Amino acid sequence: MLKKFFLLTFTIKISIIIWLVALYSQIRFDTNTIVDYNPSLTTQFFDRNDKLIANIFKKENRLYVKYKDIPPLIIESLVAIEDTQFFEHYGINFDAIIRAIIKDLKHMKFVEGASTITQQLVKTTVLTRDKKILRKIKEVLLSLRLESLLTKEEILERYLNQVYFGHGYYGIKTASLGYFHKQLDQLNLKEIAILVGLPKAPSFYDPTKNLKFALIRANQVIKRLNTLKWINDKQYEEAINFIPIVHNDTLTLNKAPYVIDTAIKELKGNIDNLKTAGYKIKLTIDLEAQQIARDGLKYGFDKIKKRDIYIDTNKSTTKTLNGSIISLENNSGKILALVGGVDYKQSSFNRVTQSLRQPGSSMKPFIYQTALNLGYSTASNLVDISRTYEYKSSQNKLKKWQPENYENNYKGLISLRYSLVHSRNLATINLVTQMGIDVVYKNLLYFGFENIPYDLSITLGSFSISPLNLSKLYTIFSNDGIRVTPYLIESITNNSNINIFFNKKEKYITTPEQTFLMTSILKDVVQKGTGRNAKVRNLETVGKTGTTNNNVDAWFCGYSPSIQTIVWFGNDDNKPMRKTETGGRTAAPVFSYFYKHWIQIHPEIKRKFDKPNNIKENYFNGKMEYFTNTSPIPKTNNKESNNNLEDRIITF
Repeated sequence: MLKKFFLLTFTIKISIIIWLVALYSQIRFDTNTIVDYNPSLTTQFFDRNDKLIANIFKKENRLYVKYKDIPPLIIESLVAIEDTQFFEHYGINFDAIIRAIIKDLKHMKFVEGASTITQQLVKTTVLTRDKKILRKIKEVLLSLRLESLLTKEEILERYLNQVYFGHGYYGIKTASLGYFHKQLDQLNLKEIAILVGLPKAPSFYDPTKNLKFALIRANQVIKRLNTLKWINDKQYEEAINFIPIVHNDTLTLNKAPYVIDTAIKELKGNIDNLKTAGYKIKLTIDLEAQQIARDGLKYGFDKIKKRDIYIDTNKSTTKTLNGSIISLENNSGKILALVGGVDYKQSSFNRVTQSLRQPGSSMKPFIYQTALNLGYSTASNLVDISRTYEYKSSQNKLKKWQPENYENNYKGLISLRYSLVHSRNLATINLVTQMGIDVVYKNLLYFGFENIPYDLSITLGSFSISPLNLSKLYTIFSNDGIRVTPYLIESITNNSNINIFFNKKEKYITTPEQTFLMTSILKDVVQKGTGRNAKVRNLETVGKTGTTNNNVDAWFCGYSPSIQTIVWFGNDDNKPMRKTETGGRTAAPVFSYFYKHWIQIHPEIKRKFDKPNNIKENYFNGKMEYFTNTSPIPKTNNKESNNNLEDRIITF
């Protein structure tokens, strides 16, 4: 009988061993996930001054930290509360298991675990949290194998980057920055105790929701450290009595949503794992400029709304009113600020990059630059009289077009400078007619315009363009004849610290002296023309207003010696604003707002425009004018001499 019992016992033991070996052979490779640890990491966007703009991630918000960068006190606190014998055991703690079994049997249910840090890492990475015997056996087997493959330090590094710390934070670095806005080496003992106490019940101990219980748990950690004599009594008292400031932030911390949306859209075609690979992406944006631009746009928006209500509450023309602003460096194209709407929460549609609007008179400088490059001067006479144009409609019906000036008057002969300064439509149309629509059209294409009509409607900006593309074209003026492409992404750094840098793209269009002539005219637009509201004290600003038919769009496009800014307002449904909402009244004040606030924090910026050496000055009709070899002083005061004009036309 006894022999049979021993035989049965032996058979059971052999069966268990065979079963364990079979089970181990099935799961042993599950540790590869931990050995070759490659978790999902958060990608971060920074501004030009390395200030965090936003985090983006797929499911888990995690910032990785290497073991060498984890302060020893964090390791000691974790080991003290979770696994005091961590550095002595081989993956499992038999004494703790026996104690847990006794308690579980006493209560006839699972009331206490006995998991080591290694076991917890296995459980959170490759197993479930179910309290089942089979899962526990797998956990033990995998922990034993993991200890044979990794060092204790490697296990701790993976654990502290893997576990969940509540509030959407994965990994201790993420939690430290999220809860306390501190790097790990800036934490005090109480803050460390809160963090290492969280993995036991991250939702319950979340300090943004249950600070009282988080502090109780932290005090348990501190008491344990004191009991083990790993901290002295003074450290104990200071930590017990300290109550930290806990921040309740959103996970993305997105300070510039229109900017981040634009950057993600640009990167998606080139980076497949953008939200999981932990990139550090440096943008050209300046967060201070971004805030000023956002405040300025809201300032202009509120002014328009206030005027709308004051005039007639019952006939609002601004129900779908919105706006946009983009600022960039003249010489590089680096975007400093990009705000695609007044309120991102109300509308995420980016009116800088996605909206196509008619530029109106804001495109006139390109027509006048064409004239200057063909030999006209700023003092050349233009004819400001009305004409009637006949054309055939799409139905082949004969129609008439009789354009007018905004002021509904005519001035006869006026100078080219005066015409642009006061945005005279008729003089501009007559200028285009004189140069030839084919010549103007080809020059506009050369400047970079696309999808423009081959008719006189281009004179008044009756085509569609985005503020971003218009901003690109305006760099011809602000960057001394060299067009630069606006760009947002400066560099990308992957998790292996390999960098990719982005450089400016530029194209030579015309000479600095020719664009200086335009800058001098646009300076007068601000000083005494339609753009007076764009003035900034102690800073030279230049630019052009734009107002489309029926006041559907209002623009101001301008620049200082170092920064270019374009502002737009209009209704999203393309309905007209009030007749009083012009580019000069509606958009120019926002332009001025931006520069007034920018120079307060950057008083060192360049204040005046440089004059090229080969610019000539001379009096003409009693006024000082600038001239160049290409745009010389007119031969007569009363009649423009256009002899051999055809020889000066740019050919393509």
